Amino acid sequence: MPPRRNISLWFLLMLAVLLLLSACGSSPQPGTGNTSAIAVVAAENFYGDIVQQIGGDRVSVTSILTDPTVDPHEYESNVQNAVAVSNARFVIKNGGGYDGWMDRLLAASPNTDRMVLTAYDAAPIKLPDNVHVWYSLEDIRAIARTIATSLKKLDSAHAAVFDHNLQQFEQALMPVQQRIDAIRGRYAGTAVGLTETIFLYQANPLGLKVLTPFEFQKAVAEGNDPPASSIIEASDQVAQRMIKVLIYNVQTNTPVTTNLLNAAKRQHIPTVAVTETMPSARTYQQWMLDQLVSLEQGLQQQP
Repeated sequence: MPPRRNISLWFLLMLAVLLLLSACGSSPQPGTGNTSAIAVVAAENFYGDIVQQIGGDRVSVTSILTDPTVDPHEYESNVQNAVAVSNARFVIKNGGGYDGWMDRLLAASPNTDRMVLTAYDAAPIKLPDNVHVWYSLEDIRAIARTIATSLKKLDSAHAAVFDHNLQQFEQALMPVQQRIDAIRGRYAGTAVGLTETIFLYQANPLGLKVLTPFEFQKAVAEGNDPPASSIIEASDQVAQRMIKVLIYNVQTNTPVTTNLLNAAKRQHIPTVAVTETMPSARTYQQWMLDQLVSLEQGLQQQP
């Protein structure tokens, strides 16, 4: 999903000045306060949280996308982001075209000593035209292990700490997996609607039958208008109550998705909100579990 605006010439000029200044006297990144900690920049806050869980007090993490009320596709990087990236020893981004602005930030401050992890490349499961790999537990386990490996390369003296924290992270995923298994056992085959592609990475393991046309989901996910035929089909599925729950991404609201959401409410079809970035004061595991609990409640109320 390419960004909709290019970085301006003014931004590049300001970036060059600030990079020169930071080279003369950079300050520690916010985080643990440990001056020997690995400075990490995560393009998205869920990756930042996972790095923090695995790195513990050996990392100082700055996450860029943090607001779960803002459409990530509209994000514009700024000078503060550029300085953080220039000072980082480890950068993690999603990749796959999702956060191309991070590629430009990295290119603006070349550093052969900086380690960059592209989560999409580390994910074993990739759905067609769908880069939201962090919604897959299998993918997130693989990404977490790659994070641990990267941290061990940067700080081999604390490899045992990273291995221990990785085990703790994976154990904390178990309630999420158990909830997925429980929902699948009870509701597999249930017809649902999606406003965009992000939830497909969980809908498939849950055994849910997604009826919304993929062209509709894909267009919304990419910030485009869905084909008229797909809008009609998705609307008919709601009007005829063919779907039992509508799962919608609150961060990619458009007039089309709002109309679909309101139509579902008029038909007394349960609606379940999901977000693209992690709410504040939650861990990745808590975020995923909260949404699954809401989904289960919606499925229990299905007409």
